[in-house]
Amino acid sequence: MRTHRRRPGSGRRAAAAPLLTLAALCALGIAGAFAAQGPPLFPRPVPGPPENGPLVIGDMPFPSKAAFLASGGRCATLMPSANEMGRIERRLKEFRAKRASDLGVQAAAAPSLVTIPVYVHVVTTSSGVGNVTDQQIAAQIDVMNKAYAGLDAKAPGQPESAQTTASTRYRFSLAATDRTANNGWYTAGPNTTAERQMKAALRRGGAGDLNVYISSPGGGLLGWATFPSNYASNPSNDGVVILNASLPGGSASPYNLGDTATHEVGHWLGLYHTFQGGCTSGNDGVTDTPAERSAYYGTPPPNPDTCKSKAYVGRDPVENFMDYTDDIGMFQFTAGQASRMDGLSQTYRGL
Repeated sequence: MRTHRRRPGSGRRAAAAPLLTLAALCALGIAGAFAAQGPPLFPRPVPGPPENGPLVIGDMPFPSKAAFLASGGRCATLMPSANEMGRIERRLKEFRAKRASDLGVQAAAAPSLVTIPVYVHVVTTSSGVGNVTDQQIAAQIDVMNKAYAGLDAKAPGQPESAQTTASTRYRFSLAATDRTANNGWYTAGPNTTAERQMKAALRRGGAGDLNVYISSPGGGLLGWATFPSNYASNPSNDGVVILNASLPGGSASPYNLGDTATHEVGHWLGLYHTFQGGCTSGNDGVTDTPAERSAYYGTPPPNPDTCKSKAYVGRDPVENFMDYTDDIGMFQFTAGQASRMDGLSQTYRGL
């Protein structure tokens, strides 16, 4: 069992700590539990499998991390078309101009915090395989809150980031959990009939409510998400799907500290991968994430610089939650990403 990283001085411990019950977290309240920075829900992690060692993602074994990477697993979020990306950027530009005019530049740059209700749908087989505990769900919400508040920390020996870690305006509160036994839905992949049926039956709330489906889609996939701009045309499909073994304490090492959800929720709030577009001027639409030719796997160091042109200054943002780094090496959203999430979530989700 593993825990997530904390900043120095935040109560990090090497030994196992007592599990917080879901009831205790609710009694404290999300704000109270978050501010308390109490002991971790799971023991401190050790490094993931070596580059040439075997690993298991969900129910699929891989002889090495290289084999997993070659399989094309990880994130299956469908990127918008070039035309749709253009429309999104125009909407974002219009939103920012209007808000700056209406509220003033200072107010526009410092929006208030918003707490997003989270509906968790745990899908298992008919015999109960794939069930996760309430403690794991609580730990997952805790991981997300720390990540989006800028309170995560780098791995031991990992270099500092060249970018400043931002505290975004988003916090997350568990609204409800339901559990469904359905063999077809348990292994539903992206853009399949089973996925559409599952979401149509289980999804709750509106555009600003986060629905998280926990299952085992197979194929080495850790998760996928929909973008804010997708909601209006297909609201029943909205949400995030994550591999059950990627939750804190799961078996999908080195992706079992909860940052699959952090990453996929980043898409749900409007972010692209940091390597989107490669070494091009548009890349991920964020000015303070340096261009990156391709995804990074593993835990830094090394810290590569794959876009060496003078037009793309800065090493790759491998510590960013929107890269493919091992969970233990992810610890950052930037101010530019926070601004993009803010603009797109307000434009399309009313958050």
